[in-house]
Amino acid sequence: METIINDQFSLDSNIIYLNHAGIAPWPNRTAAAVKAFADESAVRGAFDYPRWLRTETELRMRLRAFLNAPSTDDIAFVKNTSEALSFVAYGLNWEKGENIVSTNQEFPSNRIVWESLAEKGVEFREADLHSADSPEDAIFALSDRKTRLITVSSVQFGTGLRLDLLRIGEFCRRRGILFCVDAIQSLGAVAFDVQKIQADFVMADGHKWLLGPEGLAVFYSSPEARNRLGLSEYGWHMVENAGNFDVREWSIAESARRFECGSPNMLGIHALNASISLLLEIGIERIERLLLEHSSFLFGEIRAKGINLITDDSPGRYAGIVTFSIPGVRGTPLYDHLMANDVFCAHRSGGIRFSPHFYTPREHIRKAIEIVAGYKP
Repeated sequence: METIINDQFSLDSNIIYLNHAGIAPWPNRTAAAVKAFADESAVRGAFDYPRWLRTETELRMRLRAFLNAPSTDDIAFVKNTSEALSFVAYGLNWEKGENIVSTNQEFPSNRIVWESLAEKGVEFREADLHSADSPEDAIFALSDRKTRLITVSSVQFGTGLRLDLLRIGEFCRRRGILFCVDAIQSLGAVAFDVQKIQADFVMADGHKWLLGPEGLAVFYSSPEARNRLGLSEYGWHMVENAGNFDVREWSIAESARRFECGSPNMLGIHALNASISLLLEIGIERIERLLLEHSSFLFGEIRAKGINLITDDSPGRYAGIVTFSIPGVRGTPLYDHLMANDVFCAHRSGGIRFSPHFYTPREHIRKAIEIVAGYKP
């Protein structure tokens, strides 16, 4: 592990990087892949495009493995999580009076798009997770015979709360409710299995725990679920016989490629493929273990110094996000203090969010907490 970290991560040693839940730095192999792609494009243009397509196929295969999707046909490349959520929200044929159930801790991407359906007579319901003894029960309590879809984040971006997706998936399957998961705070951090949780739709950007670039995301859909979605984007790439430009007749692709209307983001594909190759080489089980150890260490340090822990530290309720606050201290000045001391973090949910990755040195985490504890308003 030490060899991989030394070989693949070249972060400025003066920076304590604790914002992987925001935007992650790239591994060296990812930076090298982008440079190689740029050099090749400058010298040879798209002469070797067939090889680029093989890289695209390789990434689709790797993401299939990461999600445990049944087939690469279930994997689409989209611009971001918001676009994938919009495909679902505006692909379904809603009936007036139907409702969507979510939570009150969601990132705006998994709220605004559903709220926008109000003009269609669709109600958006938010379970209050701040006061619920059981987040899942709070979600279930808002569901009824008019509930068409339940949409949640696997891990909440602010509090770091990790939901029991298996339990929610089973509930949805019994009730005939569609299940949509924003997995942006899970993929690359903890193990994820779309088949086990019985998800209909899963989406996640590549620029957080997957250590990739912005502008490229994965969108999983089961065959049955994606056939329920009407399309709002059309082009040469989303047809069944893509590439045969002389044929005027066309049909929508059976696979998830139907959501890819035009030319692929080849630069992003080369970058994300390199990042995921590293994660698969290390192994998601090992990554998850190290990540949870970091979170557990943070819990202990935070409590030992009398700092208020916002994240639920119960087993199974957290992943890589740890959020906290100091009683009587406003979050913004503390955040500014941390940033001034080269601790890159985030101000979320009324507190400070730390999100180290598997490779983050333990001494960096310890030093960051010491800087927090030493803050004088």
